[in-house]
Amino acid sequence: MPGHEHASETSHEMTLARSARLGLLILTGMNLLNYLDRFVVSALVESLKASELHLTDTQCGALGTAFMVVYMATSPVFGALGDRWKRPRLIAFGVALWSAATALAGFARGFAGLFVARATVGVGEAAYGTISPAMLADYFPKEQRGRVFAVFFSAIPIGSALGYVLGGLVDRHFGWRAAFFVAGVPGVILAALALLLRDPPRGAHDEDLPAAHAASPGLLSAYRDLAGNTPYLLTILGYAAYTFALGAMAFWMPAFLERVRGVPKEEATVTFGAIVVATGFVGTFAGGWLGDRLLRRTRQSYLWVSGVATLLAVVPAFVALTSPRPAVFFTATVVAEVLVFMSTGPINSAIVNLVAPGERATAVAMSIFTIHLLGDVPSPPLVGALSDASSLGRAVLIIPAVFVLAGIIWCYAAWHGERMEPTSQRANESTSSGKE
Repeated sequence: MPGHEHASETSHEMTLARSARLGLLILTGMNLLNYLDRFVVSALVESLKASELHLTDTQCGALGTAFMVVYMATSPVFGALGDRWKRPRLIAFGVALWSAATALAGFARGFAGLFVARATVGVGEAAYGTISPAMLADYFPKEQRGRVFAVFFSAIPIGSALGYVLGGLVDRHFGWRAAFFVAGVPGVILAALALLLRDPPRGAHDEDLPAAHAASPGLLSAYRDLAGNTPYLLTILGYAAYTFALGAMAFWMPAFLERVRGVPKEEATVTFGAIVVATGFVGTFAGGWLGDRLLRRTRQSYLWVSGVATLLAVVPAFVALTSPRPAVFFTATVVAEVLVFMSTGPINSAIVNLVAPGERATAVAMSIFTIHLLGDVPSPPLVGALSDASSLGRAVLIIPAVFVLAGIIWCYAAWHGERMEPTSQRANESTSSGKE
């Protein structure tokens, strides 16, 4: 009966909507732990230097690089698997592995042991980080992705801040080893929850694309398509510059506040963590909302929001790193980070929208590989080496300079995309007329 069929369709749609919301909730929780595990080591830099390990600034920076190099190198593998295998199982594996590796860092007896543990975290996070954005794009339609990714990526500032705050507090009261234990254990629960996730059909909400685009092409064909996708390449090139600056700032700011500004250790980690939470939450949601809102006016809205916001962040970032007055540098830090975090949701929405559904995990993997190879793999040790050669106060001035580069590339990508749109639209209209 027609009424019965309509009711069944409505019930099915409601079930899919609930499944999508549950997926967003679980994946966001994983992303929070992802960044907590990443940045807990940043809160422990000064303790690691003063501990029996006697690490230098260059070695502390190398711990960030250990994670990033492995994360970058293994992402293409999991990207290829994520476009072809069952995604919830791959995610569960990744979360369980990185959680165990974080806890094992607490048993390190030297720099080498700590280095290996942090490197192993990168394998686990590669399995998760390449696949989750592609799943979210298949859970939700294009016009909601800016806000969906804003929710998902709001876990970045919250998780990062928890890494700083939790790491700093546990370190103060129980030591740096305990901080790694506390950060690693909760991931086991979320790894089990990953197995409950529904794996949505690839391209489920991309009705405007040919059905063939939802299928996963051969691996070489997928990378060849991405290498010829100029808007995508420009987007990840700007993302690499942005990641370079953000990675350096995220890793070194607690030590900068303590060493250069004279802020007490616990206050430095807790204060910076609180700033990251507040600014990240506001900036990420503002950027996601604005990107979706402006999508009605231009298809390049995600790139415009990212580029303009990043350029606007340059001046307050410079002031935050040069002013000796606490009221000035803390206020400037808040303004800069709100603007910086506005790019988080839009730029990731741009990446998944610029490629075919069957290539999304591979595209995210290629993005991860590129932004870390050129971004936060070299930036923490580079700033550490510059600090050892001169001072940390001078070394961090590289951060606003690279934000300029990121903003210019994204604005150019948006302008280039708008120039290409009329031709693409005429071609599509011609094709549609021919079919009619």
